[in-house]
Amino acid sequence: MKKEDIKDIDDNTPDEEMTVELELDDGTVVNCAVITILEVDKKDYIALLPLNKDGDSVDGDVWFYGYNEDKDDPNVEPELSYIEDDDEYEAVVDAFDEFLDNEEFMSGEEDE
Repeated sequence: MKKEDIKDIDDNTPDEEMTVELELDDGTVVNCAVITILEVDKKDYIALLPLNKDGDSVDGDVWFYGYNEDKDDPNVEPELSYIEDDDEYEAVVDAFDEFLDNEEFMSGEEDE
């Protein structure tokens, strides 16, 4: 499988997290919370957290995909693609770890 189909992006309520429904190769539909969109080496990637029917994390795993939006037409659904190169995947994981460290640092400042 080269691309996942984004079936629905739900960001109508700003107080709630943005979610997407992914249709996998086997036809299974998985609802995922969008954690962030990262830029690594001038390419965009998306970090997703799979959710169960209750809206809770399934197993704590985060899924990473290449992310491509049509800059000319915001109404076109974004495309997701597998990250097939191990070095590219590791760079995305490192960027995500840095994102988490920054988020933790920022939330620590707010607590003070």
